[in-house]
Parts: sequence; structure tokens; C-alpha cells
Amino acid sequence: MDGSEEDAVAADAGPALPRSLCDKVEVLRGRSLAVTELAGGLTNRNYKVATEDGTYVVRISGGATGALAIDRDSEYRNSVIAAESGVGAPVYAYLPEESALVIGYLDGHTFTDDDFGRPGVVERVATSCRRLHDGRRFVNDFDMFDLQRGYLDMVRRHGFRLPAGYLDFADDVERIRGALVVRRAPTVACNNDLLAGNFIDDGHRIRLIDYEYSGNNDACFELGNIWSECHLDDDQLELLVTTYYGEHLVNRIARARLWGLMSQYGWTLWASIQEATSDIDFAFWPWGLEKYERAVATFRGPVLDQLIADVQRDD
Repeated sequence: MDGSEEDAVAADAGPALPRSLCDKVEVLRGRSLAVTELAGGLTNRNYKVATEDGTYVVRISGGATGALAIDRDSEYRNSVIAAESGVGAPVYAYLPEESALVIGYLDGHTFTDDDFGRPGVVERVATSCRRLHDGRRFVNDFDMFDLQRGYLDMVRRHGFRLPAGYLDFADDVERIRGALVVRRAPTVACNNDLLAGNFIDDGHRIRLIDYEYSGNNDACFELGNIWSECHLDDDQLELLVTTYYGEHLVNRIARARLWGLMSQYGWTLWASIQEATSDIDFAFWPWGLEKYERAVATFRGPVLDQLIADVQRDD
């Protein structure tokens, strides 16, 4: 399919994908393209692009990359590493001047929260996480404490919305930080953003996609963030952590639970920034408030002190 630099490839929904961009990608150049915009991206527009030779996804990042502390170069390089591990999609092109990443389309079942209730799924998720974590280290690090502080500074400087009472939990956050230092393990390559839509079951293994927030991190953050993002119950979290480590460790279950709490607290501010800056049609503020309300329930509930004690145990 030929076209001038000004031509665009029609998509089934949303803005068209520029033909000029496709012509810069070897696997798309000069080919007939069938393009469909994929739903679900909260910081990108994602296009499924089918050719006679294969099917790909073109991810066009939004304008709030800097505000959200996303490093697109690291995303690309970590995506390559994740593909090497066998859980990420293959990477075909990175066009920083176009804010575009081209990866292989993974044909399979995209998860919803309900999938975690099916027998064997939690165990398979643990296996895929372990496969990623056991692979080559990523090119950057990720720390939710640092990210949350940066987000909070931006929200306050720009006058973005802050949930009522948000700052009341600063002392609890410092207690959690101190407790997590006690049994800290070496960091591993983590996705750090595994909401249900980032799991794809290809029939052989569960694949992990979307490496915007990837970086070397505590493995228990990955597990706790899955618990939070995918709305697992405490029994499912215990199964996830126990399968991952191959034994029942009270300190690791508590560690994942505390990291899940910190992910809720931090991603709340992500939602505030997105609500103020994003042109994507999505209800960011209610999405963030749901996380915040769950975090508040833990901060103010009876379990926090026990979690802080448990995470420092030997077993």
C-alpha cells in the first residue's frame, strides 16, 4: 500500500495512524495494512496493525510522559530484555522521534480481574513473574517511595487535586519504609504495572506486556502491585507469594501486602496528574480515588501494625 508522507492509515476507531510513521518501520514499510485501534491504553494509543506477513502493535505515547516519570528509552530497552526472557512481546522498532514503539501482537486471552479466580491462574502468574525476574537485569531502577514523592511534589506545585487527608499518612509511610529495609533482598527486573490487561495467556504461558514503569525493584512490589491492581483477596495474595518463593514465608506475604498499600498510595497521585494533563477519554480521578480509599482502609485499620511486625520476621 503506497502513500505520501501526508497519508494516514485508517483505523477502526480513534485518530488515524500516520502512514509516514509506518513507512519508517521495516516490517510495515510498503505493505498493505489493516489497522485497528486497541482499547485500554491509559498513557498511549495502541494500534493493531496486520500485514500479509504478521501482526504488530504500534504504541504511540502521550504527551504526559515527563510528568508521569516515564523514560521511553528505558521502556524500549527493557522491552527487549523482557522479550529475551520469553514473557514479553518481541520488539521490532523504536522511533523516539515519533514517540512510537513497535512490538509483536500476542494472540491470546487478555485477562480481566475475574480470570484470577480460575483454578491454576494465580500459580501460572507467579511462574511468569519468576521467569521475568530471573532474566537479565533492566537498565534502570524503580522505587515507589521515590516516585510517590516526585508525584506529590508535582501535584502540589501545579495545584492538581489531592484527596482529602492524603498528607495525614506521611508518618505511616516512613514506618513502612523503615520496616521494609529489614529483610530487603536484591532487586530484580520487574514490570511494576501488572494490571489485569497486561497479562495475555497465549495458551502456553502467561505473557507480560507494557514496560513503561519497568525497572529493577523488590520482587514483592511486583506481587503486591498485582494484588492491588487485579483486586485479589488476601488468600490469593498468599498463594501468589507462596508459589513464587516455593514456600510459605510470613515476612514475604506481609512485604507484598505493604508494597501493595504503597502502590495504591502512589498511583493515586498518578491519577491526579493524568486527570489534569491527559487528553485520553478516561475517568482518571474516580480510578485513583478507588485506590486511595483502599489505602486509607489499611492505614486506619487494625492490620497495619501487624504487617509492619510481620515483615521483619525471620520466616
